[in-house]
Amino acid sequence: MVGLMTNKNFRVIENKWIVLKDGTRLAARIWMPDDAGQTARVPTVLEFLPYRKRNGTAPRDESTYPVFAGAGIAGIRVDIRGCGESDGVIDGEYTPRELSDAVEVIEWIAAQAWSNGSVGMMGISWGGFNCLQVAALKPPALKAVIGIATTVDRYNDDIHYKNGTHLSAQFSWAATMSAYESRSPDREIVGEHWRDMWLERLEGEPFFIQEWLSHQRRDDFWRHGSICEDFESFPIPALVLAGWADGYRNTPLKAVTGMPGKAKALIGPWVHKYPHFAYPKPRADFHAEAIAWWRRWLCDEENGVEVLPQVRAYILDGPKPVRWREADPGYWIAKDAWSEPEMLALSVNASGRLTHEPASRAGGRAVLQSPLDTGTAAGEFFTLKPDTQMAGDQRLDDAGSLAFDSEVLVEERLVLGQPVLKLQLFSDAPLANLAARLVDVHPDGTATRVCFGVLNLAHRNGNAEPTALDPGKTVSVELVLDACGYRFAPGHRIRLSLSSAYWPLILPPPFDAKLDVELDSMEISLPLLGEHERIDVPEPANPDPLPHYETLEEGAAARTIERDVLNGVTRYKVGEDTGLNRHPGNGLMSRDVTEQVWSIVPGDPLSMTATIVSLCIIAREGWETMTRSTMTMACTGTEWVVSEHMQAFHDGATVFDRERSARIPRDHM
Repeated sequence: MVGLMTNKNFRVIENKWIVLKDGTRLAARIWMPDDAGQTARVPTVLEFLPYRKRNGTAPRDESTYPVFAGAGIAGIRVDIRGCGESDGVIDGEYTPRELSDAVEVIEWIAAQAWSNGSVGMMGISWGGFNCLQVAALKPPALKAVIGIATTVDRYNDDIHYKNGTHLSAQFSWAATMSAYESRSPDREIVGEHWRDMWLERLEGEPFFIQEWLSHQRRDDFWRHGSICEDFESFPIPALVLAGWADGYRNTPLKAVTGMPGKAKALIGPWVHKYPHFAYPKPRADFHAEAIAWWRRWLCDEENGVEVLPQVRAYILDGPKPVRWREADPGYWIAKDAWSEPEMLALSVNASGRLTHEPASRAGGRAVLQSPLDTGTAAGEFFTLKPDTQMAGDQRLDDAGSLAFDSEVLVEERLVLGQPVLKLQLFSDAPLANLAARLVDVHPDGTATRVCFGVLNLAHRNGNAEPTALDPGKTVSVELVLDACGYRFAPGHRIRLSLSSAYWPLILPPPFDAKLDVELDSMEISLPLLGEHERIDVPEPANPDPLPHYETLEEGAAARTIERDVLNGVTRYKVGEDTGLNRHPGNGLMSRDVTEQVWSIVPGDPLSMTATIVSLCIIAREGWETMTRSTMTMACTGTEWVVSEHMQAFHDGATVFDRERSARIPRDHM
């Protein structure tokens, strides 16, 4: 045990070793109620992550677990094998070994003298994923979970693939994981063994992008950990949260649909953050929500949590795509029971307008061949800040799209759920992508993206067995867009925008395909909100709940679109520098710097390239470790071509230098 600290009603154990059956030590940070093991046996909440408890997730941990401990609930933040100060080497994402390790940790917790035998598990993103996956394994002591920005379908609702399209986030996340997992352990915790641990990690770290690119269809690799494969056997209550500004927005409604007796949904306006400090506001009092959940299911407290509405959602009311979304207009609603919504079908009439009125449909065809750099207003798949990471004004992308507007609305339209697009088309190439966007057009012309959907047309009949298109042959297509909760106000228009490119959010197929869309076949169905109740969702009392660390050097961020007209190249550039920061308690200093450059020639899909350079620094006075990783991606008509160059330095001297590369056949993509 290292660094035992006390507070008014809880104590913090800075590091506790949890030894697994194979001898591997996992590093845990524990917030323990003072009376635990003395006059009380307490419930415990576990968060199991690869993101370094020491300096990675420390701010959000320190905003939440003291509150839990003050309410009589122990909190344990464990770094998974090969991460932070834990022994070993990570072996991938949500692997059987990772989930098995988590089950062992739960067993360890339940066996402690201070434990009441009941464990909850929670997390956002990775931690939200694995808490659902671990629950599906049914460890007896795990009684409830809270998953934020998570998924029940690893293939279609994560950062890898979406309806068979190749998300650029897969490559950027592979670069991030390569950088994250290259960082050294803290020698203050592990002692002089730190260097051997670090070199073992550097040598054994997976080549994430090669593994993920080797599974381009929905095979057993993705079915593993996708709890939608067997919703009926999910054993315990799950509170599932998400934000409309995030890419993980589909899961809450999928969870309550698949697990109506087990899941509750809460969806706010937020980016990819915990809702008590997320933007855009309004926030939600996550601590109060979570404590009530834990006390009901870990302590058998009759507090009414089980009769909460099945769905609580924030209905966005016409936010504009400004550079910083501090708060989004709207209101909270509740639906006691979720069911498939009534759908309002809109079609294109002879005047080219979207309408739900009986009218003659538009005849003929419309040609769709978007410039391959259409999509630069799409923002990121998962957003960490409410700035240009969120979708911008859609007029930029609409210029390269087919756009169909309704008449000016005379009455509001309220939607909650996933819109569905149906149409018929044919392509002049065997592989092509289709992107659809539902857009709110404001009276001044500003265009806010409400939601979007993408489809690799080879996956039109499913993601397990894609089938190439027969050029010139008409096919029927159904595209389910992402979930949304939105009010289209009177005076606004509803727009449907279609494009054959959505770069850099999705990567292009090997052909610059031309699509011919049958206009009389096109129909977009909107999920109507239906019966609901207006509610209040309390906001946290503390408007600034995160601790502030010492800033030694300021950070910076940049995002630019560069169109080289002379050479016909579009470059999308992203820069993020966290600055150099020092934790006031443990003294550890850290800095992460990332630079991304995505490029494409708008008429040449094989010109697509990406380069991501990541610099990670971990330091103490008189001791510094640094890694620099450079990852590249390109393509041919038949292969994805990726490379990684990893360098590691201790006090300025090179201790590791490796290059590796792979060429992976394109599989209907």
